[in-house]
Amino acid sequence: MKNLGKIGVLAVLLFAMAAWRHGNSVKAAGGPAQVEGGPYRALDPIASGNLLLFPVVRSDSKSLTEAPFITLDEGLKNGEVEVTEAGRAQGLVRPRNGRGPLPAYPYRGDQVNTLVLVNHSRRPLLLLAGEVVTGGKQDRIVAKDRIVPADADPIDLSVFCIEPGRWTGSSDSFGASAGSVAKSFMVQPGVRERAMVDQDQQQVWNSVHGAIAQMEVAAAPPVPGTPAEGFGRGAALPLGTTSYAKVMESPEVSKKVDEATSQVMSAREQALAKLREEHAVGVVVAVRGEIVWADLFANTDLLSRYWTKLIRSYAAESLTDEGSHATPTVADAQRFLEAPSTGTENSAGEVGIYRYRELKSDGAETFVLESLLPGTDYDVHISKMRLRGEERYGAKAHPVYPPGIFHPEVYRPEIQR
Repeated sequence: MKNLGKIGVLAVLLFAMAAWRHGNSVKAAGGPAQVEGGPYRALDPIASGNLLLFPVVRSDSKSLTEAPFITLDEGLKNGEVEVTEAGRAQGLVRPRNGRGPLPAYPYRGDQVNTLVLVNHSRRPLLLLAGEVVTGGKQDRIVAKDRIVPADADPIDLSVFCIEPGRWTGSSDSFGASAGSVAKSFMVQPGVRERAMVDQDQQQVWNSVHGAIAQMEVAAAPPVPGTPAEGFGRGAALPLGTTSYAKVMESPEVSKKVDEATSQVMSAREQALAKLREEHAVGVVVAVRGEIVWADLFANTDLLSRYWTKLIRSYAAESLTDEGSHATPTVADAQRFLEAPSTGTENSAGEVGIYRYRELKSDGAETFVLESLLPGTDYDVHISKMRLRGEERYGAKAHPVYPPGIFHPEVYRPEIQR
């Protein structure tokens, strides 16, 4: 009996220790938190306007020292990457490396959802869903993450239009989203979600329409006698364009985005230095108190190279008076990172180059770009999003068709233009 009593006391002590460890596996708000066993750890947030950004590090404190990729903006600006309309692809194709003429592209004309890209660089090209290319007959966004090998043959680049009011050539080729690094951007999470999850041009147009409407309202001056914030604004400021890129580049909206990112961007180099010091590889994003998105990279260098355009895209999402939630904690950000993807999985890619996986679960989706190039074999970029519904993202229930260009009943991406 005495032995049984001792065993009982020992069991109680072990149970108490286990409970204490469990209770401390996620620390209180304001300090780093980690759910045991997860590959990533969220840190104390950076606040700026309606944004709350939680830097993310690897739980093992390790980060790849080097990732051998060139970005789209870098390639377009230095001429190592060329993008053109499908109908003009033959002018882009030329013999390289003594391989002789490349096959002609079988396009009768330009196409809405296809561009042609050539990577002349000696480094593989990293493309992220939502990156903007401007020019051609319409501004477009990259439809999904992918990797283009170094010095590769021309590829068909799947894209979505974000300028439904134009189908006339403004230039023979495409450029980056902005003329300077400080003004670089990609489309905001609401539009990225429609492209990545729905993979539907109409849904992308709807979300662009809603995003432009929200930005016009946000850029409008407040009604006299009412607070600058809240629902006291005047009528939406008509910016006179259907182009998402032109709206983002307009002085009125650009000023609002600058204000929303001021606390992050005013000391950009210091912030990036801190991220490098902490070996941060990503960020969890909360808009008006709601955690909505996470972008994670293979290393700190890639995060820093995309930092400005990502932050400006998050800021564009915050330019709305819709809803407000309690301030999330570090533990909330950690739970978002660790939420299991237990649903269905879809996988695509190119043998020996990359694999792109879509992991679906209730209320969230995760997209993982894995490099299969020699000497890599790791996850280059991960996007995780909380699904919030079309209305929350500004997509309208009624269709939004490009005026005077496509007839609603006959538009299909594969139709030659």
